[in-house]
Amino acid sequence: MSADNEAEAQEKLIDLAAEFYDQFERGDIPEMSVPTRTKSNIVFDEDENVWVYGDRESTRSANSVRGARKLLKAIYTIEFLSEQLEADRSSTLRELYYLSESWDVNEAQFSSQDESNQLVEDLEIVSEVTREDFHMRPEESGATIMGPLHLREQTRRGEREIHCQKDVGEGGYQIPNNPDTIEFLDHDADFVLCVETGGMRDRLVENGFDEEYNTIVVHLKGQPARATRRITKRLHDELDLPVTVFTDGDPWSYRIFGSVAYGSIKSAHLSEYLATPEAQFIGIQPEDIVEYDLPTDPLSDSDVNALESELEDPRFQTDYWEEQIEIQLDIEKKSEQQSLASHGLDFVTETYLPERLEAMGVL
Repeated sequence: MSADNEAEAQEKLIDLAAEFYDQFERGDIPEMSVPTRTKSNIVFDEDENVWVYGDRESTRSANSVRGARKLLKAIYTIEFLSEQLEADRSSTLRELYYLSESWDVNEAQFSSQDESNQLVEDLEIVSEVTREDFHMRPEESGATIMGPLHLREQTRRGEREIHCQKDVGEGGYQIPNNPDTIEFLDHDADFVLCVETGGMRDRLVENGFDEEYNTIVVHLKGQPARATRRITKRLHDELDLPVTVFTDGDPWSYRIFGSVAYGSIKSAHLSEYLATPEAQFIGIQPEDIVEYDLPTDPLSDSDVNALESELEDPRFQTDYWEEQIEIQLDIEKKSEQQSLASHGLDFVTETYLPERLEAMGVL
């Protein structure tokens, strides 16, 4: 992040605090409005092909004790973030929660990390500055990249150039908290394959899938962190690479795909920055469970409820997803990526993925 960007982020934070004082000066009750972060307030942006927040807003107002406490916490957090930028330091979301215990007003301290996380998200929305530009980091996600990609990363110890096959071990290149500090130098990739589980990611690397098919393998590590979604979007937008998402065959994994492709409810204000609408789902599909006779587990009540909820989720209201979800509700089964090993350890790289990728027009 450049000094100019840091100064802009700091200025926007101070402008936020100044607005509260201006409201006091006008005799108004201080308040801060943010979009309502619920599924019912998600709308489709036809220009960007992503899901974003609608017009409904929630107001944090000092006309109640609860609202006044929220604004007090916002002021303390703004002061902390501004000082952090001034000192060119960074901190984690977890550290912010604990650090608030040292603030001199008890009412300004956070009662839980969920509360401090939500406030940082509120500040992102109203200031139009991402938390990465506030120098706020999540706990390390550990997500990695393996593939024919040469990049330059800006670090506190200077620039370093890395080839994400030749210069890394089998663990791959770890994605930094802010992927915008990366410059793509060169690549020999044909597409990006985002993989949900570590076990499957390791299988692909061990079998040399990244080398044989010129693939950038991105380990999502479950529900992907923002940094993972951001670098995936950059790989698509800047290198013109198709993006595919390879997950388990259950409703929670479909939501992982949805967050990569269309954004999530929590970060809908950043969908244009994080989401890759062109991403394609590559499995495990409910129809694969039947076609390949994969080992399965029965759907739980929560699985069924999640699938039925997805039928109402705007991210899944397509002919493809409605068909797949209906198939799964009918067979009442779910299956993991590793279940493909029932056909042999090489089946996923020699048969399943090549056939799927060819049918999708990626290969």
